[in-house]
Amino acid sequence: MDPRPVSSNAPLLGVRDIEKSFGGIRAIDRCSLEVFPGFITGLIGPNGAGKTTLFDIITGLQRSDAGSIWFNGLRIDGLPAHRIGRLGIARTFQVPRELQQMTVMENLMLVPPGQAGEHLGAALFKRREVVAQEQRIKRRANDVLETVELVDHAQRMAVELSAGQKKLLELARTLMASPTLILLDEPGAGVNPRLLRSLIEVIRALHKQGTSFLIIEHNMDLVMDLCGTVIVMDRGKTLTVGTPEEIRRDERVLGAYLGSKV
Repeated sequence: MDPRPVSSNAPLLGVRDIEKSFGGIRAIDRCSLEVFPGFITGLIGPNGAGKTTLFDIITGLQRSDAGSIWFNGLRIDGLPAHRIGRLGIARTFQVPRELQQMTVMENLMLVPPGQAGEHLGAALFKRREVVAQEQRIKRRANDVLETVELVDHAQRMAVELSAGQKKLLELARTLMASPTLILLDEPGAGVNPRLLRSLIEVIRALHKQGTSFLIIEHNMDLVMDLCGTVIVMDRGKTLTVGTPEEIRRDERVLGAYLGSKV
């Protein structure tokens, strides 16, 4: 796959005419959208609009039937998930996928690829190098846990965390990969108001540090407060794109998604 030239105003992520069907059901129907660097972008739409399926395709968990996906000037559709991750895209899931029988710290320390201790030879004959690398990773993990306010839970088993804490752990695991773009799939679902405020502040802090976000979320107050751009999907395709204020005024969106209370 050849790289495409990148200009200063080029999108960080470009989805071009993506299609995906499951049997006779068209889940994604020539969907196109763009995410620009430095933005927190919201992706909204009713259940069944294709949002999570699109995330799966972007991150290499599923293959599209047609179309292309570009990230940072490189075409990435068709690449395996681990290569897409190493290019700088990380994601969370609607239902957290923590390693339940490991501690919070261990969940983070497993993320960085290419650890010397994974190889028997290094573990046996390069012990000093292995220990030094583990210490660096642990310091990094501790910093990340500080960022997401989970440092006091570092030695707890992941299965013991609350639903909101597991969402923060999911975000922390993505941060261990130092991504350029983070895809969040309903980060506010099942999170109590206090932890939700913490999550929002973490996202804002990371955004200020240069991380871009694409966020699926049904909590419209969160979307309208947090996102600079909102993309609306309907029946597998992009319905409209605009600022939160423009989306609020769009009668199609008001009628189909936001309801009269928003």
